[in-house]
Amino acid sequence: MFRRVERVAPPWWRGYTRADLRHDVPAGVTVAAYLIPQVMAYAQVAGLPPAAGLWAAVAALTVYAVLGSSPQLSVGPESTTALMTAAALGPLAAGSPDRYAALAVLLAAMVGTICLIASAARLGALADLLSKPVLVGYLAGVAVLMTVGQLKNVTRVTVEGESIAEQLDSLWGNRDQLHVPTLALAAAVLVLMLALQRWRPQVPGALVAVLGATAVVALFDLDRNGIAVVGSLPGSPASPDLGLVESDDIRLLIAPAIGLAVVGFTDNVLTARAFASRRNQTIDGGRELAALGAANLGAATAGGFPVSSSGSRTALGDAVGSRTQFHSLAAAATVILTLVLLRDVLADFPVAALGALVLYAAVRLVEIAEFRYLNRFRRSELLLALATTGAVLTLGVRDGILAAVVLSLADLLRRVARPHDAIQGFVPNLAGMHDVDDYPDAELVPGLLVYRYDSPLFFANAENFHRRLLAALRGTEPPPRWVVLNVEAMVEIDVTAAEVLARLHTELSAQGVVLAMAQVKQDLRRDLDAAGLTDRIGAEHLFPTLPTAVAAFRVDEGTSDTPVR
Repeated sequence: MFRRVERVAPPWWRGYTRADLRHDVPAGVTVAAYLIPQVMAYAQVAGLPPAAGLWAAVAALTVYAVLGSSPQLSVGPESTTALMTAAALGPLAAGSPDRYAALAVLLAAMVGTICLIASAARLGALADLLSKPVLVGYLAGVAVLMTVGQLKNVTRVTVEGESIAEQLDSLWGNRDQLHVPTLALAAAVLVLMLALQRWRPQVPGALVAVLGATAVVALFDLDRNGIAVVGSLPGSPASPDLGLVESDDIRLLIAPAIGLAVVGFTDNVLTARAFASRRNQTIDGGRELAALGAANLGAATAGGFPVSSSGSRTALGDAVGSRTQFHSLAAAATVILTLVLLRDVLADFPVAALGALVLYAAVRLVEIAEFRYLNRFRRSELLLALATTGAVLTLGVRDGILAAVVLSLADLLRRVARPHDAIQGFVPNLAGMHDVDDYPDAELVPGLLVYRYDSPLFFANAENFHRRLLAALRGTEPPPRWVVLNVEAMVEIDVTAAEVLARLHTELSAQGVVLAMAQVKQDLRRDLDAAGLTDRIGAEHLFPTLPTAVAAFRVDEGTSDTPVR
């Protein structure tokens, strides 16, 4: 019986010890203390009742604990996916809370299904589509959208409109509706959380601040004076009426669901890898994709909305000492006990405090130090981050993600389409051949041009390669009799590149110049064979190393006594 359990148990179950339990249980309770007010706030961001966030978290934590590959990752409602959910469902719900809840369940189920299909198709490489600058800029844009989205909750002012400009204009136009006590309460909660995070980071600031606000509201009956509260919470998961979902809704939600799946998976993998690297652990991308899919299906079953992972909750559990995913099970159990025994306390949570919690999360998303680092590293990386922020703010979350992917790929294409190149020579007292621009005292071999192009050769850079090589040839005196291409960066070529190489061989042959290639790998050799270039160039002119190519040139020139350095 025990062996059968072990076969289906998650990896962390094997070899689990009492010492692990002593670390995981306190970590789980601590994560739950932070999670409860946070996911209630994220449910508000998603446009759903706070209880939807709590039950979605319970389901996601439980499922991921069984299927995930990261010992530390904490999954559940998260700010970005919550905001994307609101952006996707708002136009479709037509103001109906019941239809909105049903659409949220549908969206979570679609995200889960897409992730499972992608896992089966081995599409874990999707996480690589978002570069570091894009992620930094994207999170900054999301932070602004989160802030603007909570203005109505912390001011009680009616805020309408789709774009940021429209919402800010609406806020200003309705400023006479400002409820000063609500704003004061939200400001106090935000300041308290920032202060605790700055001077007492070991204290669960979110829980302390929101519980303090709840106590103040209850003690002074502030809900009777215009302070909005969460209200009663159900003790069991909600059961939205799926009959309110129309067949056309699936078509309209496909694009948002794909966007949520990409962002959620990217967030999961990046966070999991960051923490795994500290403990020399490995993360299985395919398993993470499947676990995220199952977690979203679990959230849908619990009447929730799409989920991802939380970097802050993961960091909190890791700091407290979590060792395995049992800490997620402990966190889920704590949330359930709270819902069963402390629902009256949760019902008195002020909406303004939850809004302040979202603002607190937004502040922490903006990493000014990251922008400074990008600027120091390379100005183009900073511009890419700023462009991504602008795309999110002007195009919205979903289209901003697509723009971010396009920007990442465009930046990559820009760099490989116009790469660095080099003419190589021998440097006194330094082994090998090196770029003459880096070493002005480098010596060229008379009659030989060694040219290196630092990129795979394909349609986007083939003509650029051709032009720059011919320019290097014209600038070499005396004119070389051999041109050796150092193709160490060319692991493969496409048809366009093959045609350019064939044309180059014809042009050089007409001038009496031999074209040779050095550092030819087997993958490239197969492409050369398939394109007929091996026969055209001559197999005797394809060399596995640069020294053998130089030696062959010297033999051809009758100077083979000259040593190859």
